[in-house]
Amino acid sequence: MAKKHITAGVIGATGYGGVGLIELLINHPFVAIGALMAKHDIEKPISTIYPHLKGFCDLKVFDPLDPECPNDFDIVFYATPDGVGQKDARRWLDRDIKVIDYSGDFRFNDSQSYASYAKRIGRIEIHADPGILPSSTYGLPELHRTKIASSALVGNPGCYAAACILGIAPALKFGLVEREGMVFDGKSGVSGAGKTPSPLFHFPARHESMNAYRVTGHQHVYEIERELTAVSGGEVTITFTPHVVPLSRGIIATIYADLLPEVNGERVKAAYQALYADEPFIRVFSHGELISTADVRGSNFCNISLNTDPRTGKLIVISVIDNLVKGQAGNALQNMNIMMGIEETAGLMHAGNFP
Repeated sequence: MAKKHITAGVIGATGYGGVGLIELLINHPFVAIGALMAKHDIEKPISTIYPHLKGFCDLKVFDPLDPECPNDFDIVFYATPDGVGQKDARRWLDRDIKVIDYSGDFRFNDSQSYASYAKRIGRIEIHADPGILPSSTYGLPELHRTKIASSALVGNPGCYAAACILGIAPALKFGLVEREGMVFDGKSGVSGAGKTPSPLFHFPARHESMNAYRVTGHQHVYEIERELTAVSGGEVTITFTPHVVPLSRGIIATIYADLLPEVNGERVKAAYQALYADEPFIRVFSHGELISTADVRGSNFCNISLNTDPRTGKLIVISVIDNLVKGQAGNALQNMNIMMGIEETAGLMHAGNFP
């Protein structure tokens, strides 16, 4: 039975992913925020850290280990970096409190898969709670809605991964492109690096400048390849190059794939419309229709533009999301709605018009 009075705890509330979630939760018709938790700015009202929240959310920030911190939740969000949720999630799950984690801690269902991912980001490859991994669900609703609905532990997708997987999944599912040789060119705004200051992300370093990074070893490749292999029914290996560009938020992924013989633009469009016909946050655009990151800024939408090139035999897909919403907090809230059995779009259809 759907629960329509939900109390949520937010760990990592003072980061970009945390405040993005707060913005959504305070407009959610069925949710009350039970506590905000973080390791920084303890005891401060969240509205002194983010003044735009004044009058909307003035809750103070607790240390997660503070015994005075409220802990009577229905769901807990970890808007935290890798390595945090895996050490702590069980204490909520053991009390039948659901958990959604933003990081890669629960995107993989076994220790070996997690170790392969952790190696890519330079973390300790041994998961802190490997016994919990088989119960985790990869939280991309468009592909795993049914499993998410029955799960108590969901690992949110990476932001690049969400844009890339959604962008090419229908073409692979319906067998319209070759599984080999796909190239993914990703570009992200600076907020994708998080709130923690770094010399590489100060204004003088980022203004009028863009660069590629982790050219052959980005961590999201692992989950992209796994999900696309499952969708297509055969092994998929991709080339993925991420870039950081001088805007605050947004991701644009340009995907190049070889069309199979006799596949044309009409078949491609029909496949995308078939898979995404009932998806509330996917919008499909035809060849020649211009889309940009500005079109999805602050929203939970993924806009997908389909382009076929008869000269080269390529399918060129443009996929754009807001990395802080569909790539993070909005997708997490969409997962929560599914897990709690309430309307999937609750609290999300007007995102982007805050407050």
